[in-house]
Amino acid sequence: MTISKKFAIILGYVVIALYSFIPQAQASSNVDLSNPAFAAVTGRTSIPIGHSEFCKTRPQECGINANVQEIVPLTQERWEQLLRVNTAANTNIVAVTDEQLYQTVEFWTYPNGYGDCEDFVLAKRRDLINLGWNPSTLLISVVRQVSGDGHAVLMVRTDRGDLILDNMEGLVKLWNQTPYQYIKRQSQTHAGQWVDIADPRPMSTIASL
Repeated sequence: MTISKKFAIILGYVVIALYSFIPQAQASSNVDLSNPAFAAVTGRTSIPIGHSEFCKTRPQECGINANVQEIVPLTQERWEQLLRVNTAANTNIVAVTDEQLYQTVEFWTYPNGYGDCEDFVLAKRRDLINLGWNPSTLLISVVRQVSGDGHAVLMVRTDRGDLILDNMEGLVKLWNQTPYQYIKRQSQTHAGQWVDIADPRPMSTIASL
């Protein structure tokens, strides 16, 4: 095991102590979704080409969410599940580009030991669903890095805010504490549709995170 992988495992479990620092919410029905801890969305937008092709081969994963849950209560157990899933994927999957793996610019699929950022997200989403998480709270999201490069992360909608699972970061953070400009994400009502994210933060603020 490499030093970086050991560090990722240690970091993932040490951060359990940070759970108490995520802003507490009251009952889920009383959560104010206009709070900056939640990413606001506008209308429908285009589906990323990689996800569109993914949905053609796995239509059962891209349909209407029959049981939409707007947010999930973030219990200690669920928090630890997020950490374990994030750390396991970041440790066990080797990050490589689609060009290296498949000789194509964009190809979304479940990783088999190797994958790019979208593949990490798909694996984490699948693993959390298998643990009983509602798919409507686990949203593939497209962001722009400060460098201008595109990237994909998993946005998890909880009563503490929208949390981000990222293959380039060992910590699980609120969306507005990450150094990305948020572009769009999956719709909660339909896994095969996407909506724009309204990210009001100036790039100068994002770059300082």
